[in-house]
Amino acid sequence: MAHSIRGALSRSFAVSFRDRGPACAARQQASTTGQPGRAPISDFRLASSAVPSFPRQGFILTRNWRDTPAGAEIEYWLATDTGPFKILLTARTSVAFVEARHRGAVEALLSLTPDVELRELDLKSFRQEPVLGVYARRFRQLGQLARTLQPLGIPLLEADVRPHERYLMERFITAGVVLAGGRTENSALVDCRLLPSPDFRPTLKVVSLDIETSQHQHLYSIALDGMAERVVYMLGEPPPEPVQPEDFALVYCATRKAMIDSLNEWFARNDPDVIVGWNVIQFDLHVLQKTADDCGTPLLLGRERRPIAWRTHPGKQGYLFAPMPGRAVIDGIEALRAAVWSFPSFSLENVSQELLGEGKDIGDEYDKMAEIERRYQEDKPALATYNIRDCELVLRIFEKAKLLQFAMERAHTTGLQLDHFGGSIAAFSHHYLPRMHRLGYVAPNVGEIQGKSSPGGYVMDSQPGFYDSVVVLDYKSLYPSIIRTFLVDPVGLAEGQHAASPERLIKGPKGTLFSREKHCLPEIVTTLWRARDEAKRARNEPLSQALKLVMNSFAGVLGASECRFFNPDLISSITLRGHEMVKATRDFVERRGYQVIYGDTDSIFIWLKRRHTNEEAHAVAAELARDINRWWTHTLREEQDLESFLEIEFDTHYRKFFMPTIRGSDVGSKKRYAGLSVDAAGKEAMVYRGLEMARSDWTPLARQFQEGLLSRVFQGAPYRDFVTEYAQSTLAGRKDDLLVYRKRLRHRLDAYIANVPPQVRAARIADEYNVHMERPRQYQNGGWIRYVMTRNGPEPLEARRSPIDYEHYLTRQIQPIADAILLPLGEDFASLTSAQQELF
Repeated sequence: MAHSIRGALSRSFAVSFRDRGPACAARQQASTTGQPGRAPISDFRLASSAVPSFPRQGFILTRNWRDTPAGAEIEYWLATDTGPFKILLTARTSVAFVEARHRGAVEALLSLTPDVELRELDLKSFRQEPVLGVYARRFRQLGQLARTLQPLGIPLLEADVRPHERYLMERFITAGVVLAGGRTENSALVDCRLLPSPDFRPTLKVVSLDIETSQHQHLYSIALDGMAERVVYMLGEPPPEPVQPEDFALVYCATRKAMIDSLNEWFARNDPDVIVGWNVIQFDLHVLQKTADDCGTPLLLGRERRPIAWRTHPGKQGYLFAPMPGRAVIDGIEALRAAVWSFPSFSLENVSQELLGEGKDIGDEYDKMAEIERRYQEDKPALATYNIRDCELVLRIFEKAKLLQFAMERAHTTGLQLDHFGGSIAAFSHHYLPRMHRLGYVAPNVGEIQGKSSPGGYVMDSQPGFYDSVVVLDYKSLYPSIIRTFLVDPVGLAEGQHAASPERLIKGPKGTLFSREKHCLPEIVTTLWRARDEAKRARNEPLSQALKLVMNSFAGVLGASECRFFNPDLISSITLRGHEMVKATRDFVERRGYQVIYGDTDSIFIWLKRRHTNEEAHAVAAELARDINRWWTHTLREEQDLESFLEIEFDTHYRKFFMPTIRGSDVGSKKRYAGLSVDAAGKEAMVYRGLEMARSDWTPLARQFQEGLLSRVFQGAPYRDFVTEYAQSTLAGRKDDLLVYRKRLRHRLDAYIANVPPQVRAARIADEYNVHMERPRQYQNGGWIRYVMTRNGPEPLEARRSPIDYEHYLTRQIQPIADAILLPLGEDFASLTSAQQELF
């Protein structure tokens, strides 16, 4: 079933190509939308059919390009069923575009530039200006030309699309490929033909890598797990009677240079496709590179014994990328975040405890450093065991969370490299550019339209209080369904803005006009939507999640000023349409006699006005959803001649529901509520959204109190004694283990000057203590700090000297939560607690 889903996804996007020689840059071709289209923009050449070859399938692991005197050379490394394979596509011509009205100025410049020429094309810009193709032998020539033209006010369009990206996107290739033709040179397949193969999923060879170091990042050991050769390389001479562990090899290395050389040889022997780890690029690989550099020996972890091509993030200081030829590097933290996992802390210890129910065998950071130092000096086999167990934990987390499957499905869905997380704009471009070209358009450059604010999702004013029987209806993928229904699309907007007759156009909320006939994005979303429905039916959760994330990212991409298709009119046509829909849905529901007490972007919360059984509430919600969908279908067909893809569905029944006020006022809050939900089988669960219970920056004391009080109120159980006893226990010191704040330091410590929050004060005390203890300072560049409030202010756990300030916890942590719940019930914290009265 999963194969058929991916096959259908590819067939919806597939286009066949024939070689027409270098002079043919664009020709008529059947497009994915049924409209006349074009072949790939860039010139490509197929190998001669006389060359003996056979089709192969592969999964793209890494991609790269370089300029050569003959043209751009593209390199792809594939994972195949028979092992890794390198593809080289040589002498590639690179292409950009310029509006034809600038021909004279561009030709004058090109007369001095060899190997760059203009060609006539049947394409136009979003301004409806005909464009010329600018074909360059070397890709970097396009960048140089763009920078020369910029002061003249002449944009060179799509000059930033790199050769290896354009080659894949113009052929609708994401990750899987079929290979045919070509010739073999030096173990590489050269100038072959690549076509999509969305069904191909190889078994990837994975190694988990972890290192241990001193507190000053001096390398002690390297562990490698996941393949047949499980090993730990340990710095030092073997003892006279070495003890060899049972389930892995412990290899002693006299020098750090020998460790690096041994690591290089291990990679050459075992040849993994994927390296996984925990903060593996920013710490493990970075330390290994620094160690190799210090030792004067190369670190050669890429295929063909090639080095890591380190790059820094242009907008994130200190953040590193570690591309290496032929191997993907997947960090567990980034993979979990990309798959929308959420944890209070993404430390390996915390994630292991939450997902696996077990963790590491050493405590906090400085206990860990001291114990690692002790084991290195006194018990190297124990350090080796600790090192390789971290590798095991990472592999088990990847298996439990299906992270490798998710990464592979995401690559197949987005067209991005296996280890490239984030990149929503790049994924959008990968899907959109080739389809836009086939409709006769080239893309604008980033920044052509200056950013101005556009509205976000509609958040309704809430009606605070306690309620019985509240049901929630939720629009399924609201923004993608708006794109499909109202044909919101960059090309459609360009067509609508310049249409001679507006009668058949679709009018957006701000008067924006869209074409009914010429568009790309609605078809892309439809294809992804149907593929996700198939994936859900097949219970392929990694594929379903990948499809959902990329589909739902499109609206955000169109609203990002970093996107070449950014246009405030475009994103407003989505978000404001969402506003209209939520308001119209509220009116529909209230005409039925129910009350909408809250709404947020794509959901409405409906009070059924009286207590309903679970079965009655489910039936009412299902009927409302059915009738709303029918109403949209009829209204849009009759009033705008549009097919509705809007679908609202029943989400949750809350037997009890609480919407608080904004603290210190009578106004209902937004994005903050709690409820006792009941599923179809009658199973109840407490749900918290935005309240202190769901926020990690409040203490466990506050979260536990809120959970205990709300659950008692919802269940109709006595709660007054609970409030009194909880306050008394806190004052008596019986809840000291719940008093710890855990907060993030988002900037360097020296960046806090005027307003210094408590967590920064605690971090400064902690690092003063670290210096006193002759340990590295831990918090100078940010991170997480745990501290308590004392009578002398905030103090870190590791350096607390003062008594606890219990009054702070009572008045700042317990009382605000108590009054938010008690005041709607006609009571308050002060009247229930003698301890509170004594304080004042």
